[in-house]
Amino acid sequence: MKVLVIGGGGREHALVWKLEKSPLVEEIWCAPGNGGILRDAPCLPLDVSDVKASADLAERMRADLTVVGPELPLVLGIADEFASRGLLLLGPTKQGAQLEGSKVFAKRFLERHRIPTAAVYGVFNSRIDIYNELCAVDWPLVIKADGVCAGKGVLVTSSPDEATAFVDRIMDRRIFGDAGKSVLLEEGLRGRELSYIILTDGTNFIPMAPTRDYKRVSDGDEGANTGGMGAYSTHDLLPMELERRIIETVVRPTLDGLRSEGIAYRGFLYFGLMLTAEGPKVLEFNCRLGDPEAEVIVLRADFDLAQACLAAAQGKQGKPETKWAPSSAACVVLASEGYPDTPKTGVSISGLEEASATGAVIFHAGTQLNGNTYRTSGGRVLMVCAAGDDMGEVRKRIYNAASCIRIEGSHYRRDIGVQERGSKGINSTAATY
Repeated sequence: MKVLVIGGGGREHALVWKLEKSPLVEEIWCAPGNGGILRDAPCLPLDVSDVKASADLAERMRADLTVVGPELPLVLGIADEFASRGLLLLGPTKQGAQLEGSKVFAKRFLERHRIPTAAVYGVFNSRIDIYNELCAVDWPLVIKADGVCAGKGVLVTSSPDEATAFVDRIMDRRIFGDAGKSVLLEEGLRGRELSYIILTDGTNFIPMAPTRDYKRVSDGDEGANTGGMGAYSTHDLLPMELERRIIETVVRPTLDGLRSEGIAYRGFLYFGLMLTAEGPKVLEFNCRLGDPEAEVIVLRADFDLAQACLAAAQGKQGKPETKWAPSSAACVVLASEGYPDTPKTGVSISGLEEASATGAVIFHAGTQLNGNTYRTSGGRVLMVCAAGDDMGEVRKRIYNAASCIRIEGSHYRRDIGVQERGSKGINSTAATY
């Protein structure tokens, strides 16, 4: 089949890298892609916010399957546009994508279907009302802009001053535009976070390898919130009994709730979970693969992902076997100077061949290729990844590779996967539900 991947970041590079390995895939393109993806697949110009242009492109290329990476086109209704033309696409409808497109919609959905989540103080459209509420809340507090903010619209804080400043940026300075018209305040949960992602046809689903990501910009979870500075996955990250509880209390009720509300959902569904003393609770939904979670998932996926994506898009997922090996994978993000606030772009990148020679896999996120020279074109530039049977080996490989790459002013976290050092073993199979 011919496959079109929509998007141009590290997640899309990882998808192209994995999908093209399938014997089912005859041709693959990425739109708009980036400098690194260009080395693996032809890249086609596209504004991902233009859903009609995306459908036009799929028709023109005669794509048998389109896989959407980022959330924006899904929230804007790309799946509905494709369906109206009889084109096959992996991704939820516009209504289903509201699980990510609106924090308020997601919270109300969770409450309607009695899915464990944080308690809500309220939804606010006025700064003054929020300031009044701040006098009565328990700390820590979670503040969420309602709309899509590229992973930067959430603050977890125990500081009233920090909370006030964040609300000012959202509602006064409008740093997220209309996405900040409404603000949700909810209780801060205590525990460990987990990214649990499934691939579903709306009824059946395949669990992806569980991952944990790092959202803060600096080591020790310090500094500003970002779109993600790294991630890891290990065979023992999620005990079997806990996964069973997640499926029964979170995943199945979510899929049942979507169907009961007449919402068609075919694609990846991301559950951002907090593993609390009372059990797993939903922090957020994403209507697509996480980034950088996708990068470590594809490194551990020992099955035909293209075949699984095709079956989910057709609504014929059934119960295919999935395998996950090796037992550990990790990814560290190399970010531009100034990220996440004002990243510097146009900076030359060198040392990539030397880094690849270490055995690491490097996915490009914010790069462009000028002649034979790569330059930065975004905040998150490169995802340096590796997989193996021991997290100590994996960490050594990704940081050896990262040290080879030279981007003036760039920075990265040095504690990715550190808690999993020494983990061994292989979980070779996982069930389909």
